[in-house]
Amino acid sequence: MANNNELVSGFDDERDDSLKIQLEKIEEINSCVAITLNGYIDTYNSVYFQKQIGKVVTTGYTNLIFNCSSLNYVSSTGIGSFTAFLKLVKPKGGDIVLLNIQPKVYEVFQLLGFSQFFNIKESLDDAIDFFRTGTSVENSIFPKIFNCPVCSRRLKATKAGRFRCSDCKSILAIDQQGHVFLG
Repeated sequence: MANNNELVSGFDDERDDSLKIQLEKIEEINSCVAITLNGYIDTYNSVYFQKQIGKVVTTGYTNLIFNCSSLNYVSSTGIGSFTAFLKLVKPKGGDIVLLNIQPKVYEVFQLLGFSQFFNIKESLDDAIDFFRTGTSVENSIFPKIFNCPVCSRRLKATKAGRFRCSDCKSILAIDQQGHVFLG
């Protein structure tokens, strides 16, 4: 693994003990970098997080893979940071993939309704394939027809997110992979 400063000049000049960030260039994909996050993102360190990822994008990396396997907490401010990155790279033809999200962190994304905006993958190979093909999970799964887990009513979801069953009024959620659960 290369030194962060070799990929992004001055990246390691600033540090935060609550969030460690490691960069790795993905050679197979143009302008792509894997960003391993270790620690947590909250109101206090989100400015540091945004500044560091801003340096990555300014250097020319617009396809970002965030490996979240060692990210054990994200506040709503932290999720706002990910949204800001998406708004930063999309106009430049880039995108973001979140990888290996811990269940507690994913729950925050879901509760705030942000899980539908991000491409979430299980492995680095899946993330690389996403950038290679340019196919969003949402485009390949939705619209999805399924039965309500409470009343068995046949329902249709056009995209990931939260909604209410038209019959039993149960609140349901469907993630980007098409999994349905009470929510």
